[in-house]
Amino acid sequence: MYNFAIIGAGIVGLATALKLKGKFPKVNITILEKEDCVAKHQTGNNSGVIHSGIYYKPGSLKAKNCISGYKMLLEFCDKQNIKYNLCGKVVVATEKSEIEYLKTLYQRGVDNGLQNLKMLNEAELKEHEPNVKGVAGIHVPQTGIIDYKIVSEKMKEVLLVQGVRIIFGEEVVGIETSNSIHTVKTKSNNYKTDFVISCAGLQSDRVASLTENNLDVRIIPFRGEYYKLKDSAKHLVKTLIYPVPDPNFPFLGVHFTNLIDGGVEAGPNAVFSFKREGYSRISFNLKDTIHSITWLGFLKVAKKYWRTGMGEFYRSFSKKAFVKALQKLIPQISETDLTQGGAGVRAQACDKTGGLIDDFYLIEKENVIHILNAPSPAATASLAIGEYIAEKVKLQINSQKR
Repeated sequence: MYNFAIIGAGIVGLATALKLKGKFPKVNITILEKEDCVAKHQTGNNSGVIHSGIYYKPGSLKAKNCISGYKMLLEFCDKQNIKYNLCGKVVVATEKSEIEYLKTLYQRGVDNGLQNLKMLNEAELKEHEPNVKGVAGIHVPQTGIIDYKIVSEKMKEVLLVQGVRIIFGEEVVGIETSNSIHTVKTKSNNYKTDFVISCAGLQSDRVASLTENNLDVRIIPFRGEYYKLKDSAKHLVKTLIYPVPDPNFPFLGVHFTNLIDGGVEAGPNAVFSFKREGYSRISFNLKDTIHSITWLGFLKVAKKYWRTGMGEFYRSFSKKAFVKALQKLIPQISETDLTQGGAGVRAQACDKTGGLIDDFYLIEKENVIHILNAPSPAATASLAIGEYIAEKVKLQINSQKR
């Protein structure tokens, strides 16, 4: 019997356990994870960026949790001696038509409390990134790089010391409730608990459907593929270089990212994935595919943005096309400068109207909380998300005592 059962050992699930232990030191917690280790999917396959919060609408959950989570993350890393580097980044307008939205991003950053942001003209942009081609930009000093796998492993170590039980190889297949006690069923065991919190990432809608009959969102997986710069080309990138994103999509566009291990990544694109946990171009799962393409919201997205989607697929299979997109930022980049990198799959919640949800999204009922949309910057914001959930738990418990 547990006070809390958390489903999912990605960074959000781990951070939630940490914050629950901080708020309720005497409770017993179990984390159920279907894989054999922490951070197997979204957490372990992202680009390792510590996001500043410049992109997010002031007042949104993304903005609030990114800003506070940023501070919590750095404090945790300092305490646990985890390496990170606040190297900064530039957001680059490659055309004059992008300057207006660039100014919008700058104002969002100011409204979200970022310090020392600077609008850059073409010459100033060259001072930060000599090889970039752009007409204007923003320098964001708060952005950094880190390895979230290492952060997650350290969270796991801290939790184990605190007595939290983390059980691997346990895929949740059912949740039943009787007399206010939840029974979380896996393929091999049952776990009784007072409170269920699901942080299941790419499987979050499926886990939520175990307690919710009519979900109004569904996870649509988008794969992001990366190239890596060869050693001979690393000098072209000083810090992090991002384009001005398309405001119609919750993606940031192909960019250049320094890695904490000294490498440099280029990407990602954003292609529909035919498998939720599929990291290659030929990955396919019939159940996952049908689950996506039969969702009315996805069909509406596909109808509206099919040209954009086809362009992403073309870049996926054509290195030449991928390089052409990168050359908008750094014209000197050539196909010979790139070697194949890794890939990640983003769990993107889509509602029935065809809206790609652009904020953190959760649903709660009595003693149950499901996180249904926690894409980037969830890793940066993880400890703040955990605090947010722990506070919701506290409110529920206090309400039940009255």
